[in-house]
Parts: sequence; C-alpha cells; structure tokens
Amino acid sequence: MKFGKEFSSQMVPEWQEAYMNYEFLKTLLKDIQDFRHKNMPPAAVPTGLKRRPTLYRSFSGLIHRQFSTHQYSPTTSPDIESQAILINSTREDGSHGYHTTFLRTAEQGGEYELVYFRRLDEEFNKVDRFYKSKVDEVMKEASMLNKQMDALIAFRIKVENPTGWFDRSVEMTRLASDIATSTAVLAATTPSNIRASRRVDFMDKIEEGGSNNHEEQTEETNGDDDKDEIEKTSESTTESQTVTQSVAVQLPRSDRRTRPAPLEILDRVTMNHTQETPRSTIKKILKVPKQTELTFNRENLARVEDQLKKAFVEFYQKLRLLKSFSFLNTLAFSKIMKKYDKITSRDASKAYMRMVDNSYLGSSDDVTKLMERVEATYIKHFSNANRTKGMSILRPKAKRETHRTTFSTGFFAGCTAALILALILIIRARNIMEEPGKNQYMENMFPLYILFAFIVMHMIMYAANVYFWRKYKVNYSFIFGFKQGTELGYREVLLPSFILSALALGSVLSNLDMEMDPKTKDYKALTELLPLLLLVLVTAVMLCPFNIAYRSSRYFFLTCLFHGLLAPLYKVTLPDFLLADQLTSQVQALRSVQFYICYYGWGDYKHRETTCKDHSVYKIFLFLVAAVPYMSRLLQCLRRLFEEKDPMQGYNGIKYFLTIVAVSVRTAHSLNHSLSWKVAAWVFSISAAVISTYWDLVIDWGLLQRNSKNRWLRDKLLVPYNSVYFVAIGMNVLLRFAWLQTVLSFQVSFLHTQALVAIVALLEILRRGIWNFFRLENEHLNNVGKYRAFKSVPLPFNYDEDEDKDE
Repeated sequence: MKFGKEFSSQMVPEWQEAYMNYEFLKTLLKDIQDFRHKNMPPAAVPTGLKRRPTLYRSFSGLIHRQFSTHQYSPTTSPDIESQAILINSTREDGSHGYHTTFLRTAEQGGEYELVYFRRLDEEFNKVDRFYKSKVDEVMKEASMLNKQMDALIAFRIKVENPTGWFDRSVEMTRLASDIATSTAVLAATTPSNIRASRRVDFMDKIEEGGSNNHEEQTEETNGDDDKDEIEKTSESTTESQTVTQSVAVQLPRSDRRTRPAPLEILDRVTMNHTQETPRSTIKKILKVPKQTELTFNRENLARVEDQLKKAFVEFYQKLRLLKSFSFLNTLAFSKIMKKYDKITSRDASKAYMRMVDNSYLGSSDDVTKLMERVEATYIKHFSNANRTKGMSILRPKAKRETHRTTFSTGFFAGCTAALILALILIIRARNIMEEPGKNQYMENMFPLYILFAFIVMHMIMYAANVYFWRKYKVNYSFIFGFKQGTELGYREVLLPSFILSALALGSVLSNLDMEMDPKTKDYKALTELLPLLLLVLVTAVMLCPFNIAYRSSRYFFLTCLFHGLLAPLYKVTLPDFLLADQLTSQVQALRSVQFYICYYGWGDYKHRETTCKDHSVYKIFLFLVAAVPYMSRLLQCLRRLFEEKDPMQGYNGIKYFLTIVAVSVRTAHSLNHSLSWKVAAWVFSISAAVISTYWDLVIDWGLLQRNSKNRWLRDKLLVPYNSVYFVAIGMNVLLRFAWLQTVLSFQVSFLHTQALVAIVALLEILRRGIWNFFRLENEHLNNVGKYRAFKSVPLPFNYDEDEDKDE
C-alpha cells in the first residue's frame, strides 16, 4: 500500500483537518516535477553507452563515509552557500512557529519550490500547534486524575481498614502531633514559601525507569531538598528544622513503606452522582438536595473504582492516539521531503527533518512518559499488579471478522434466496392465491409473519449503513458510544438477519395451505404456532444473559430501548433518541406485535379465526401503539429543552406533536371513512410531512445551504458524488408522503390490502435507513469541526476548589 493511503487510513477521523495535508503537498511536488521535465530535460546518454553515466564512475560505496556522525545546524555549516534552505524559529501573534527560507529562488523554477516550502511550513506549524494544545489538555486531565486517585486511595483506607493499622495509627498520630508542635515554633521565623516547600507528600509516586528501590529514592530526594533549604535559612531556622527532620526520621523503615495516604483529603471531597436514574430525575424535579456526603462502604468503593477504570482506559486511548498522531505526521514530513530531494536532486531533507526532530512534535516525550505512568497506575491499583490483565484492558486487541462469520453469512443468505424462490414457485405452481382461504390467510397469518420482514429489513439497512460508514470513515462506534471492540461489522449484522429470514420463510412454507383439512375441518395446531414460537425464540435470544450472540450489543440495544420507554426520566443521549427515531418507522411492526397478543390470546388460532379486531379495546390500542414512538421522542425533546435550554428542541417537539396528531387522525380515518376524518387526515398529515421533511434535510442532514461551496448541500461532504445527496433528498421527500396510501385508499388489483400496507411500511424502513447514513454523517462532521474524538467520562469525586485556592 502506498504511504498516502496508509497515512489516510490511520488518521483519527475527527482530527483529519489537523494532520499534514500529504496529498496537497504531493500536488505541489508534481508541479515542480512537471516544470523540470518541460524546461530542464534530463541529460541524454552519450552515444555508445548502454547505461547511465553515473554507472561508469569509480566505485567506493562500501568504504566511503557519505554522512557525518555528528549533528550540525544548517545555519552554522561552514559551506552555507551549498545549502538549499535555512530554517528559522519565529514568534507571530504570540504563537511559536518555524519559517523556511529557500535560497535558490533565482534558479529556474525556483518560484515553484518557494511556494512548496511556504505551504510545507504552514502544514508543519499547524500540526505542531495542534499537538501541543492536545498535550496541554491531557496534562491537565492527568492532574485531575491524579487528584481522583488520591481520593480513591484514601477512600479505600476508610472502607477496608487493614488489620494492624489502627494500632500503628495511634503512634503515628502521636508523632504527627510532635511534628506539628515543632512546626508551630517555626511558623514565626520560617518564610511562608519555605514552609510550603517543606511539606512531605507521602502519596504514591511513579518514577520513570522502574527502579525497585522506589521508597529509598524518594527519601533520598527529599533529603537532598532538605539540605538545600537548610543552607538558605538562618541558623535558628536551621536548628529547628533539624529537630523536626530528626523526629520524622525516627519511624522504622517498615512503617515508612506501609505509611497510608493522608485521609485529610477526604474532608475536601464530595461524591459526584453522575448516574441518571428515574429516582434522581424525580428528585431533581422536586428540588430535593443531592446527597453528596461520602458514605464509606464497599458498594460505593466498587462504583468509584469502576468509574476510575473507565476514565483511565479512555485517557490511555487518548494518549495512544496522540502518540500515533506525532509519529504519523513526523513520518509524513520525512516522506514528503525525500520526495522533494528525489525530484529536485537537492539535499534539503536532512536539514528540515533536523528541525522537525528538534520541534515540540518530534522531541517532546511527555505523552510517552504519561503513558508509562498510566500503565503502571492501572496495573498496580486496578488489575492487582497483573500486567498481562491490565494491558489487555488498556490495549484491547483489534476485532477482526472471522472467515466463519463470512461463511455463515453467505450460507444463510443462500438459504434465504432458495426459500424465497421456493415460495414463489409453490405459489405459482399450486395457484395458491386463487384458493378460497386466501383472504382468511392474509387477514390472520400474514400480519404475524410480516413482522419478521420488518425486522430483517431494518437489520439489512443497518448493515448497509455500517458498510458505508466505514467506507467513508464515519466514526459511528464513537458516536453511538459503543465499548471499544464490541461494535459489529456489516457481516456480523447480516448474519442474524439472514438466520431470522431463513427461519421465518421456513415457517411460512410449513403452513402455507389455504384450505382446511377436508377430514378434520381444522388446521394443524403445531404449524399454526410456528410464528409465535419464532417470536418467543427471538425474544429469548435478546434477553439471554449468557455471553453469546453479541451480548454487549444486545444489552446496549435493550438499555437504549428502556431509556426510550421511560424517556423523561433518563438523561437523553444520542443513541437513545436515534433508537426512538428508528421506532417511529416501525409503527406497523408494533401493530403486528399487538395482533400477536390479540390472535393467540383471544382468537381461535386452531381454526385461523379471530374477532378481537372488532373489540373497542383493540381499536384503542391501535391509537396508543402508533403514538408511543412519537410520544417517546416528544418527551425526549422536552427533557432536553428543560436541561439544555435549547429552543430547537422545542421546535422539534412541536414536529413530533403534529406527527402524533396526524397518525392518530389517520388511524381514526381507517376505522371511520367519513368526510370530516378524511379532511382532518389530509390537513394534519400534510403539515406534519412538510415540517418533518424540512427538518430531515436542513437540521438532521445539514443540507439545503444556499451559500455552500457545494450548491444546496454542505461545505463538507464525505460522499464524493453530489448526485447521491440529491437522489437521497428526492427519495426522502417521496417516501415521506407514502402515508397518502392510507388516506386515498389506493387499491391494486393483484395485491391484498394487508400486502399493500406492508409494502408502504417497508418503504418507510428504507427511508429511515437512508436517513441514518446522512444523519450520522452530519454528526460526524460536527465532531470533526470541533476536533471531538473522545467521550467525556464522569469522575466519581468533586473537589472543593475554593479550599485549594486558600492553601
């Protein structure tokens, strides 16, 4: 693979704008190369020579030292006239940068090379500044995590209270009081800055180099610091400090090794209750004060440790990506300069790369050292000093799709295609659609089986989305918040969908007979129960607690579903409202579930008959089931409006409210074909469809921008073909008005009404699948614009910053 493609494939998608623009610099080099080929043709080979002239020079390549082992600066080279470039460090607008002076501008084609170096400097300064800003961010975050670890260690001491510490604590308290008394005598004579520097921090420290004598090194360092301070103070202060030091040193070495962390830190710490529950939401509404006092029990300790584990893992991933960012960009500058040297026959890459190596991007080892500290901390405190276990969590192996998955997907896809073909041939050969039991079958059995078609269609659309998200580098796993390594590939999504479709089609073929048995005048009860058994199997797999069949993804789905059903009581996250949006396109599937309860609960499934559809309770639930997904989205919008004070959420809520009214009125019209209901259905349905279409295109997709670089689209597009966006816009508008079938009561001679309703529902699922791709594309581009590549992990403790400032 060429470096340009490898470089692009390893970029952090959200930081793409911050990377060196390798392809653009290659085009500048191509301009230089084209100019040289046109105006400076290569020297012709002399007549009679079959090889290049350089191959006839005297050979000394094995013994001649072409490169000096010592480093030198181009500005201090004795032969400065032979240099092609000079690099200076500049400071403009308060920011540090580098400027390259090209010394061969007067030569033919020099202006092309001058432009190249200007753009090269811009790219390098951009990369260097971005890297430094991100390193500054992680250093601040490291300081925050350091405080959290201080509090955790003190919290552990309070909870666990190891045997024997109580007895030693009495002696330690006595010694501490003696030291405090001695220190009080010094307060009047010792300057405040020296008193502050004399504080000995006994918290756990991690030294680079991995020495086994960590405690001895720390004590020796503290002793050296003490000597320096004593020499700077007066004689009386020196004497007092010596007394204090002697008291502190009297502790046995074993006590110094096991000395616990200072528990006073817990006096300035409160619990940070970040987990959203219905109970916490109700308390917030009722303005019940939060319980932030520390409760020292093992349950809280486990929760705190779990939160800090997640924080450390996420922080470590950020450090890994920063290290990769530095390495990839450094390598890219090396590659592009080698290309420049090759095209121009100059020797400028050494000087430029020396500058790169000496810059913050190339010379800073803050990230590497911080990674080592994070590894040591996580292994020691969270994996019981088991390095293999700790590193397997910090550096999970990349998930790869196996050949077994590919084979199984293809096998069940073939089974599905064969069953579809068999179904078509049986219907045609036996002329089943002309049998007397056709209407009875379509009214009672078809709604049961079509449920699986809705599910399979949605899964296939999701698999297609995953394929194209990966192709166009949409970071869908980050947007959804999947745990690293648990996101499913498109083959893994297709596998269960084809298995389900094969089982459903097999069940259809098992009881396709339209007539009753002439002897028994009855149907076989077992085959009539097949759709119910299949639904129970699907539900059992979804709820299976064992680590099989994508348990992480299943639980993630069920969690989002539960949050959607209790929408106002949980904090709204992007996966929650995206799933609720999916359910708004599965209204007909929810009505099929309702019919399952009706048919097998109150119907006579043995005779393939039911009268529960005419019951008033069933009709009431027709309204409720259709409104539940939209009501969930409405409540989510209201929750976000209440918390975020964003008026756009209010407008979005109005959209869903109009949709609820439109769906309810259309349902009423399907039950009562009066003129008044028909007019109401037209008015509310058109209003809801127009508003929803505008919201899809402008707000969710970010399209229809008049002043965009891409007319009527966005400035940034991931799909390189603009026509794709216009086709998607047209399909979204067309499929948004598929509800016209229910209002106009379209009739197709060769289709049953139930089949026509199912087709319209499948078209809505198709529209939702297209919507999903562009919705996440817009979300991804928003993350790219803000360089947002990591999710924020809530921390367990809150510090009282006011007291810190006082100290």
